[in-house]
Amino acid sequence: MLLPYSGGVDALLLLVIALIVDACIGDSAWLRRFMPGPADLVARAVALYDRRLNRIDRSDGVRRARGSLVTLLLLVLGGLVGFCLSVLVRHIPAGGFVELLILARCLTLRLPWGAMGRTVVAVEGRDVEAARQAVGPLTDRQLWSLDDHGTLRAAVEGAARALTHGVVAPALFYTLFGLAGLLAWAAMDGTVRVIGHDTPRHAHFGALARRLSSLLGLPAALIAALVILLSASFVPRASAIKGLRDVKAAKGHPMGADALPIAAFAGVLDLSVAGPRREGDRVVKEPWLGSGRARATPRDLRAAMALYAIAALIAAGLVVLSGLAAAY
Repeated sequence: MLLPYSGGVDALLLLVIALIVDACIGDSAWLRRFMPGPADLVARAVALYDRRLNRIDRSDGVRRARGSLVTLLLLVLGGLVGFCLSVLVRHIPAGGFVELLILARCLTLRLPWGAMGRTVVAVEGRDVEAARQAVGPLTDRQLWSLDDHGTLRAAVEGAARALTHGVVAPALFYTLFGLAGLLAWAAMDGTVRVIGHDTPRHAHFGALARRLSSLLGLPAALIAALVILLSASFVPRASAIKGLRDVKAAKGHPMGADALPIAAFAGVLDLSVAGPRREGDRVVKEPWLGSGRARATPRDLRAAMALYAIAALIAAGLVVLSGLAAAY
């Protein structure tokens, strides 16, 4: 790791344990209620700042400056809190357990899996409203506008994004920078969830959040795309070659770094996701990601669930290999 108080190989062992803990109980309602993740807490704070500071009667420049200040403040604060905790956990008896809890709550491995499972069951049961509600944790789309195919595509997009933001990026920042990097990323992720959408309201207030998220998330997005392509060999009818071709075609997409793992997911499964769509009274003219079918089926989402699980296992394997390399 690149910062002091990082723990070395012991920290990588904690990371593997945290992944296992989250895989077992990460989507429990009681856990989210009594111990919300750092990114969720930041998102609540950003929503408050958004209501108070992002006023439509202010000029675009003022809104951009305010949003940039909020973004930088929370990013720096997250890093400072993480560094202080790194020092603290080295000097208290149960420090390792505290660090494990923080790490586990910064990972979101189980939640996307559960959301995908509930979505595919609802679609197969022809319950459109239940499917829309099930996919809600995976997307920021207006749920009422989604048909069955749109719901399934949103789930695939959300799975790829969750793998990057909730598994690979936290693991990468923790491996490199310890709790300081982990909580800085959690602050960035929580901020971009709320104000990172390229909508009229957040076009200026969230401009820096979008740019920083894409920049900081690029290494994790590349790693996520790689593990997705590697996972294709273990999923029937999946094609790593198509996935690689679609990843190359995703360069310059408005989604930024997130486009790479999403394109990998879509290409491997022979799907097209994102694309132009109507959200309320606004038409979003966004290029497609992937060159396959837009009419996603429940079978595609089940394949996406397998791809997600295998990609997460490969990512965990990379962590273990990193620990062994560091030890020897």
